Amino acid sequence: MRYLWSGMRACLDRAFDISGRGSSIPKEVVAGITTFGAMAYIMAVNPNILASAGLDQHAMVITTIASAVVGSFIMAVGANLPIALAPVMSSNVVFAQIVVVRMGVPPAQAFTMVLLGGLGFLFLSLTPWRRRIVETFPLSVKQGIHFAIGAFVAHIGIVNGGLVTKGGEGLVFGQLSNPVVLLALAGVFLAMMLKWARIPAAILLSVIAVTIAGLWVAHPDGSRVTQLPAHWVDWPSYPWFMLFPYDFHGLFANLFLVLPITLYFFLGDFFDATGTMMAVMQRSGLKDKQGQPLLAKSAFVADATASVIGSALGTSTVSAYLESLVGVEEGGRTGLTALVVACLFAVSSILWPLIICVPAVATASALILVGLGMLGSLPDLKSLAVQERVIPLFMLLVTVLTGDFMVSLAFGLLLHTAFVLTTRKWAELTLMLCGLDCVFILYLVLSSRLGN
Repeated sequence: MRYLWSGMRACLDRAFDISGRGSSIPKEVVAGITTFGAMAYIMAVNPNILASAGLDQHAMVITTIASAVVGSFIMAVGANLPIALAPVMSSNVVFAQIVVVRMGVPPAQAFTMVLLGGLGFLFLSLTPWRRRIVETFPLSVKQGIHFAIGAFVAHIGIVNGGLVTKGGEGLVFGQLSNPVVLLALAGVFLAMMLKWARIPAAILLSVIAVTIAGLWVAHPDGSRVTQLPAHWVDWPSYPWFMLFPYDFHGLFANLFLVLPITLYFFLGDFFDATGTMMAVMQRSGLKDKQGQPLLAKSAFVADATASVIGSALGTSTVSAYLESLVGVEEGGRTGLTALVVACLFAVSSILWPLIICVPAVATASALILVGLGMLGSLPDLKSLAVQERVIPLFMLLVTVLTGDFMVSLAFGLLLHTAFVLTTRKWAELTLMLCGLDCVFILYLVLSSRLGN
């Protein structure tokens, strides 16, 4: 048995270059478990959102899990990066609440739009334009992406934990008389103390501890924070009627309505995935030969392929998850982390009733800790010229106030262009930069129109 394990360990190390990236199999497994724990909520949230568009909720649970398994597996094997994939939160809301409910587009046509957006992303990923676009982002915007996502992740954790609530004068601190708020604070303190003590899997342990404690803590309405399911195991049955749920005939009959929505899905998928993967890999410290975050073409191809397959399985846009940062914090550096996530999602198709009982307040500490860790690199602003430092800080401010990372990315790039024009650095005013500015302006216009 010992020789079998040694051979398996050597095989995994060669396949994923684990030692070469300064990691180990236990670290990768813990990172995968932690990442999965931070994003398992999508199994409950995504079906609820898509069900509001008239889709069967149980079917959406299975398609959500299936797309997460396939997407994370493709990223693990195809790109060897510690990035997990699943249906993303922004696109599912646009898909269900805006495209289907508000605009009256049938779900089959909406799935076709997701497919076309994914195919556009895949085509771009296979061409040299993808890398040129990524390299066009200046250092100030790259740092802004890092800070903005850090603030966004921490903001999600703070809100999920009830540590801040919306009041008459904006955001206010949660009521300390509320035991749920105290539980969230205890989780944050526990996670930080375990981290300071260099305890392995500190974030995961804090999530488990808060989940267990939630069995005895109640919300103001009397319901328990952690509610055990009626049954822990539910054998899955795949909704085959959701495979290839497309309607091309109806789609092209409404071409002028379809084009802007499809473009929205394409732009959102490409730039959201680009920003997320850049932030995750920048945090990992892995660099390519040019000293840039390790993001080969295969990573973008994997993300785009997952989005195409996700639409074929019957779910909204599948893309890289910010929660992958949690796994990177635990030492994840290779695709083995993503493979563990894929395996856990596969297992969850049977155990999902138990897994989704993990409350949002339990994952709050993980998100807050990761977000603060990213903001810890604020001293890196010293590497920028004094005039340029306002760009990443403005991106950080926009993200905190709006909770919209894509908007902050758009304004960051537009601000950089304004800086280039003002300081007359004509060599930096490339056609690619101007083209990206036009694309982001179009994105902002489309976002505004779809949001009204």
